[in-house]
Amino acid sequence: MRERMTDTEDKKALIVLGCPEVPVQNALAVYTAYQLKLSGYSFLIAGNPAVMKLLMTSDPQRHYISKMTTLEKAIEDITSGNDGYDLCIAFAHSDAGISYAATMKYLLPSARFITIVFGREAETISKLIEYDGEQIVEIAVHNPMQLRKKMSEVLGWDASKS
Repeated sequence: MRERMTDTEDKKALIVLGCPEVPVQNALAVYTAYQLKLSGYSFLIAGNPAVMKLLMTSDPQRHYISKMTTLEKAIEDITSGNDGYDLCIAFAHSDAGISYAATMKYLLPSARFITIVFGREAETISKLIEYDGEQIVEIAVHNPMQLRKKMSEVLGWDASKS
């Protein structure tokens, strides 16, 4: 049975974003931040500088996105023991994205781990996953709605309220 995101007091989440080449990632990152905030999670978004600039442009007053860092800094903070997470949501549309997700899964073995695989080659890319955790796979490039629906189901978010 999937864990519902209800008892979130002092819970921490990490959102891992890959290259912002596929348009749905940015919209779904903001949506994920919104839902985590509603659920009472504190969270950090880790990505490359380009994805962080896109997110800052999408949420200039930081209503949903507050803390961001580079992937390298997130890895450094986890390995040094300065950070740990109860939930990790990793977005991937390429083999590099799967590699970063695998690294985070290795570093966060006790976290609930969800890999969201999207893009034109989602099904092929998802076959590269060799670690445990939940997977959401959808061929989504420009329209995030079907992937958003799947995320809401897996994460226990009431899609009718968002």
